Amino acid sequence: RFDQKVTVGYIYMMKLIHLVDEKIHARSIGPYSLVTQQPLGGKAQFGGQRLGEMEVWALEAYGAAFTLQEMLTVKSDDVSGRTRIYEAIVKGEQRLTHGIPESFNVLIKELQGLGLDIRMEKTK
Repeated sequence: RFDQKVTVGYIYMMKLIHLVDEKIHARSIGPYSLVTQQPLGGKAQFGGQRLGEMEVWALEAYGAAFTLQEMLTVKSDDVSGRTRIYEAIVKGEQRLTHGIPESFNVLIKELQGLGLDIRMEKTK
């Protein structure tokens, strides 16, 4: 005898069919979003893999600062940095010169659209 009521009945189970050949996906080049200049998402759009907040924390905790910087700028939405990296690879240089991510520029434009007077100042 049980103290509480117990649900009794049939259990229906179905096997989920996930095939590796249908799931595998990689991206070397592909389309970018027109607004944010970030790679599109998903296999159908030949997009990139999402680097979530917890993945960023894990890389930060591991001490992979250079890898994290590369993934969040040049391999994402840093258009000018992407060009400079390509040129550096062609010339055989091993220096990462990143720029400003396009998502930051979108944020600035949205804040300016709200009526805030925000300007970017270049410092040496």
